[in-house]
Amino acid sequence: MRSAFRRLIHDPVLLGVILVVFALLALFIVFPLVKVLQTSLFHKGTFEPKYFLYFFEGRPYLIRPLLNSLTVGVLVALFGTAVAFVFAYAVTRTDIPGKTAFRWIATFPIISPPFVLALSAILLLGRNGLITQLLQARWGTSWSIYGLPGLVLTETLAYFPLAFMTLEGVLAGIDPALEESALDLGASKLRTFFRVTLPLATPGLAAALLLVFIRSLEDFGNPIVIQGRYPVLTVQAYLAITGMYNLPLGATLSIVLLVPTLLAFVLQRYWVTRRSYVTVTGRPSTAGLRSTEPWVKWPLFAVVCLLSGIILLFYAMVVYGAFTELWGVNHAFTFENFAYVFSTGAGYLMNTLKLAGVATPIGGILGILIAYLVSRKRFPGRGAMDFLSMLNFAVPGIIVGIGYILAFNTPPIQLTGTAAIIVLIFIFQRMPVGIRDGIAMLQQVDPTIDEAASDLGAGFFRTFRRVTLPLVAPAFISGMAYMFSACITSISAVIMVVSARWQLITVALLHEVDNADLSQAAAYGVVIILVVLGTILLLDLVVGRMLLGRGRHGR
Repeated sequence: MRSAFRRLIHDPVLLGVILVVFALLALFIVFPLVKVLQTSLFHKGTFEPKYFLYFFEGRPYLIRPLLNSLTVGVLVALFGTAVAFVFAYAVTRTDIPGKTAFRWIATFPIISPPFVLALSAILLLGRNGLITQLLQARWGTSWSIYGLPGLVLTETLAYFPLAFMTLEGVLAGIDPALEESALDLGASKLRTFFRVTLPLATPGLAAALLLVFIRSLEDFGNPIVIQGRYPVLTVQAYLAITGMYNLPLGATLSIVLLVPTLLAFVLQRYWVTRRSYVTVTGRPSTAGLRSTEPWVKWPLFAVVCLLSGIILLFYAMVVYGAFTELWGVNHAFTFENFAYVFSTGAGYLMNTLKLAGVATPIGGILGILIAYLVSRKRFPGRGAMDFLSMLNFAVPGIIVGIGYILAFNTPPIQLTGTAAIIVLIFIFQRMPVGIRDGIAMLQQVDPTIDEAASDLGAGFFRTFRRVTLPLVAPAFISGMAYMFSACITSISAVIMVVSARWQLITVALLHEVDNADLSQAAAYGVVIILVVLGTILLLDLVVGRMLLGRGRHGR
């Protein structure tokens, strides 16, 4: 510790960068959370935690949303991880046809606002939904998608891709020779799966469960659309502030919500990552998997096809609804909804693109800088920087929005109603993914390259700009692609800070749903998906050309 501190004293540039990063994290991550906690405990400067007391007294209007949120979170984690495991196992451990298409379908929900699936569920299973009308016409069956069934359905479809990406990497990393050895020793395929494959996938399953649980707990978009009479904490905190104008109640509900999400985040980050499930030492085997038995292959293929069909149906309904005159009344084909989006909603779209365009490069550079400091430098507080930079990944967006209102509503930093507060939320809420991508990429780069640049006299910024940044350019660009997409589809935090001057397209979509203008809401959803998809394809092309250019240069 002392030697690390001495090195910092002799490198004032590095020390300055570290202090600036800590100051930014403290101001824009820690300070808003402290303000939320302060507001929940104090009223006009007096210690008055009455809503916490109400909570421990068992008041139903406080206890019920918490229990509902936990119920939804557990169910979504179980169902989402199960669906993700089926997809991941199918594309990594079997030889079913169409694996590339299934992989693409399994990740598609990531590029759309999560509550687009809630909108689609209403178009299919709402009071005027296509399936609802069919059931009523043929069998007189009534069905309500609102409440627990709708929340579990839409959140499972929205968040299982996160579990899929985790499990795909875990299952793909299992050496096929281990399964081959079990089969050669006489174990059946089923016994091999339960005694070899599944135990080795345990870290990924645990991580996926916790990740989906966290995302479900902090979800705001789907519940605000489809919760019905099944209140959850995120929506109740939002309504307490915007509907009841009760900041202490909203802050208290936020803190209550923060506890299980932070516990799950810490458990996922420290417990799961420290478990050792090493399966291969030395050079991994080049053995391939045997052909999957027909009695496993084709039922699994049918299940994956069914799940893929459900996902595609949900998105097809959004596209279909966008071209209907008036959903539930007149399904005649029309382009009027898109004309409305590109006229009335043009300003919302431009605002979103501008603010996301400003936040993305700033967040991308700051994320890579933090990743470089955490993975390459040794200094006091390195673990604290790593934890604080990732904290907003676990903090529900609605809490971030409430915190920014409380923290930056008065001088000396008065940002409410400005574009700056939205940009700051975009940066510090979406930056963690870029940090993790950067750390993963830097771990593959030999540290001696940086040390050689330093030995040749290059300073901190020159080494970072001329050596480190070019080496991690693919992770940098992919992180920016994710960040831009996440900014475009963001709703939970920014809904608390948008103003009449700076309105966003996701908020406009939510307003159309609130007004029961489902066709226009669907048109907004289609436009958002196309913008995000176009951005991802463009940046993917940029990364591809960059890597191709490097390959040619290397030859």
